[in-house]
Amino acid sequence: MPEKKIRVLVAKPGLDSHDRGAKVIARALRDSGMEVIYTGLRQTPEKIVETVLQEDVNVLGLSILSGAHMTLFPKIMKLMEQKGLNDVLVFAGGIIPEEDITPLQKLGIKEIFGPGTRTETVIKFVKSNVPKSR
Repeated sequence: MPEKKIRVLVAKPGLDSHDRGAKVIARALRDSGMEVIYTGLRQTPEKIVETVLQEDVNVLGLSILSGAHMTLFPKIMKLMEQKGLNDVLVFAGGIIPEEDITPLQKLGIKEIFGPGTRTETVIKFVKSNVPKSR
């Protein structure tokens, strides 16, 4: 029986209009054999979490450059918990100050990747941390 592919949702919450990094990560994950869904720009936390639920993904990758991560990410994580999606691996990338990383990880965001992170690093992280239960 073939191994089930890892399903990843790459999402751009908020009003960011720059998505090059998100597209690079989405393509790298896809090229490594994962199924990847990209939400496109300007997604609400509610829409992102609903897509996680509907698409039955194993992993949620959040990309943000706007500086609204301390508002949007906690809302997303709270909605994920309310929907019983605690077994979805969540990581984030973008412009996130060092002092915000620990508080975001305490919310359940497993890893934060900054600018210049190699795509191989993200791929390895996902493959090593994806929950086996989904």
